[in-house]
Amino acid sequence: MQYVRRLDTLGMGDLDQVGGKNASLGEMLSHLTRAGVRVPGGFATTAGAFREFLERDGLGDRIQERMDGLDVDDVGALAACGAEVRELIMRTALPAALDREIREAWQGMAQDQGDGFSVAVRSSATAEDLPDASFAGQQETYLNVRGIDEVIDKVHAVFASLYTDRAIAYRVHQGFADESVCLSAGIQRMVRSDVGASGVMFTLDTESGFENAVFITAAYGLGETVVQGAVNPDEYYVYKPALRANRRAILRKELGSKAQRMVYGTDGGVHTEDLPDDLRQTFALSDAEIESLARQALTIEEHYDRPMDIEWVRDGIDGEIYIVQARPETVKSREGKVIERYRITDSRIPEVRVEGRSIGQRIGAGCARVIDSVAEMDRVQAGDVLVTDMTDPDWEPIMKRAAAIVTNRGGRTCHAAIIARELGIPAVVGCNDATERIAEDDEITVSCAEGDTGYAYAGSLEFEVDRINLESMPPAPMQLMLNVANPDRAFDFSAIPNHGVGLARIEFIINRMIGVHPKALLNYADQAPQTRARIDRKIFGYRDPVTYYVERLAQGISTIAAAFDPQPVIVRLSDFKSNEYANLLGGEEYEPDEENPMLGFRGASRYLSEEFSDCFELECRALKRVREEMGLLNVKAMIPFVRTVDEGASVVELMASHGLRRGEEGLEIIMMCELPSNALLADRFLDHFDGFSIGSNDLTQLTLGLDRDSGLVADLFDERDDAVKALLKMAISACLSRGKYIGICGQGPSDHPDLAVWLAEQGIQSLSLNPDTVVETWLELAGRSATQEA
Repeated sequence: MQYVRRLDTLGMGDLDQVGGKNASLGEMLSHLTRAGVRVPGGFATTAGAFREFLERDGLGDRIQERMDGLDVDDVGALAACGAEVRELIMRTALPAALDREIREAWQGMAQDQGDGFSVAVRSSATAEDLPDASFAGQQETYLNVRGIDEVIDKVHAVFASLYTDRAIAYRVHQGFADESVCLSAGIQRMVRSDVGASGVMFTLDTESGFENAVFITAAYGLGETVVQGAVNPDEYYVYKPALRANRRAILRKELGSKAQRMVYGTDGGVHTEDLPDDLRQTFALSDAEIESLARQALTIEEHYDRPMDIEWVRDGIDGEIYIVQARPETVKSREGKVIERYRITDSRIPEVRVEGRSIGQRIGAGCARVIDSVAEMDRVQAGDVLVTDMTDPDWEPIMKRAAAIVTNRGGRTCHAAIIARELGIPAVVGCNDATERIAEDDEITVSCAEGDTGYAYAGSLEFEVDRINLESMPPAPMQLMLNVANPDRAFDFSAIPNHGVGLARIEFIINRMIGVHPKALLNYADQAPQTRARIDRKIFGYRDPVTYYVERLAQGISTIAAAFDPQPVIVRLSDFKSNEYANLLGGEEYEPDEENPMLGFRGASRYLSEEFSDCFELECRALKRVREEMGLLNVKAMIPFVRTVDEGASVVELMASHGLRRGEEGLEIIMMCELPSNALLADRFLDHFDGFSIGSNDLTQLTLGLDRDSGLVADLFDERDDAVKALLKMAISACLSRGKYIGICGQGPSDHPDLAVWLAEQGIQSLSLNPDTVVETWLELAGRSATQEA
């Protein structure tokens, strides 16, 4: 029998001998090294060695006897049983032959590595890293292990960790019998990420299942802080098609707080330390490193032919990036053709207690249990909301009891997040102060159904879940597009049946992802010290204030465009009113005080003004970057609130001067048809634009002379009024006669299915709807179309 195997002699065919983790490391060493994937070498003990160990002194029988009848949901009984079994294992000596072969393998590593190297000793179970069960973090890992005697001691401890409380409970919850799982210990050369960086990456978006992006997390120091959820890491999204085409491929970058890092101890082992402020305020990876990592992820995914969950490290000494683990992604890749959409339906305005990173796209509500440590986890009862500083896999035994989980620390790729997804439990992680702002016994509603940001709301709010069977959707009689404002929801929304995005509003991106008036960034040096300090905090990680604005705007636009590519995405350039721009940081200094901002300094007039034209140039630069540098040519530009034909022509000329020429690289410029003048002079406006998208909200209020924000006349606001319909018909007819695009992106069709039917009868080409109304409208129109054909 072989007790030990070198990693580079292994492959996935050896899974039953060395477990999923070690088999995968061997597979990559054997097959992907030439493709540029760097994997540190080492060796592994075999399952046969573990079985022989269990045969010593009847150890296996004694373990099974102690485990018989155990109720893993009884936390006290589980802890007592686990402690006894681990003590039995540690009291039983390893087989002499295993001890000898470990020493021989270590001697071979020492000859290759020289003096002073250290290793990681990790577990690799024969049932882990499978397509339907990750076993993420269930057994122990030991880092910076030095010297052969310590290695053998840690191998022994890894064997015992097959019976940690969390591992016992996880196997029961996943339906694995204890006797069916064997353990291999992997001994792998440590990479000096303690003075570098590390993290996790998935070859799909972990929340939506969107498969065209690589999702990367990163923090300084050893990777255990990321996988354990002890830090809030940086997050990056990389677009696979752009990467394959050697174009700019980074979609999003979010700076994490990264409060701590794990480093080597002086005499072995590891410890955590506070991260210096200058490192907290910088991204752990450069753009080149992000794309290099993503390329390795693509290589690994293509080799395994499935979505993958990958752990990586960057050596702080040689600067190289290494892969230290790769396993199948186990949640989103298993989901079928039914989409679940959770939404809060409560009429009350919710009070946000805390917010953080969302896990699981679901909603849960219950009574808060604020837990200080894992020793108190037995206080969590079925239906409670678990609130704690951080969770790691030790919490697994009671995770399935919780209606939801809220933590101060952690990122979306930590082990606890993976387990929460597998169990279908919504979790909001990295809230910073959840244990201070949520009190014991508070009623809490946890929503992970609103994008990347998750919220813990006060009270028990009403919510619903809709289930959409994608295989049962009939053909649509026209193009049904989506209105999308929030890039965080784009990947999620792209799974809804659609023909693209008819309205992508960049105001949300400017407000939520940037938060600063563009003029304040252009004139940064002129700002008051207090304003500059607030701007500085926002632009951490970016070269300068203007770069921050352009890059963040491009990130938001490209995320929406990538989610729906190759379907068209019509991006409406900014349509803030003066009072809305004034609410941005630094905005009050640059905005007029208007009596009626709805009819004032907005849209095309603003773009052409001397006061705002340099700000508009920044929008054009962002749009140009998305189309030309990233290759997202599905993006079309849309100009809002164009009062006159001359104004429309001037904006198109201004865009051309900024490098966005109509017709070049297929660029189409659409005009919002939202003023009566637009419909009345439709043919003349269409001389300068590639079509209309009707904004029914403004068109209705300007046709009927209503202020839609006034409650005194709100009951008269109706897009179905005959006067409004007359203008709608004029706009539709003009576009159809010119062979140009005509769609509608206003609220009307979302609120009134009968208006959608009328628009279809007029020959409108597309309806752009709010995502929560798409399926209902789709089915309504398809049903009417089928009835008419019959």
